[in-house]
Amino acid sequence: MSENSSEAISPPAPSALQVALDTRVAIGRLIRRLREVSDGQELSAAQASVLARVGKGEASSASALAALEGVRPQSMAVTISALEDLGLVSRTQDPTDRRRQLVVLTDAGRDAEMGNRDARHEWLARTIEEALTEQELDVLHRAAEIIENLARR
Repeated sequence: MSENSSEAISPPAPSALQVALDTRVAIGRLIRRLREVSDGQELSAAQASVLARVGKGEASSASALAALEGVRPQSMAVTISALEDLGLVSRTQDPTDRRRQLVVLTDAGRDAEMGNRDARHEWLARTIEEALTEQELDVLHRAAEIIENLARR
């Protein structure tokens, strides 16, 4: 090919490894950004995450929450105590294991979690609408379907 050739050389297709890295990084950044969005109630990221996990039924004990969050049980106890002080969770004795306490959302906690979830959803929808072209919206929709398919494997 000569220097004057008008043919463009297309870049090589990205490897699965590179796509995996880029996808993981992008999803991680989006998750962190969504965690910053709330309904105005001042909760730490750890508190908001625990509230969401309890609200989704992902865990009901302090030890299970600590494992999911990747923190020590002592750190989780501090987070749960702060949520209790705010009136967002309460602890009750596990009827099947009296040594264990279950963490449950209070009505205020349920309202806070729903408010945070709604605020995140509204932020994301508004940002997508404001920032993306119709073509990008179609691509993102397809990407969401693909990511969902990956998550099911």
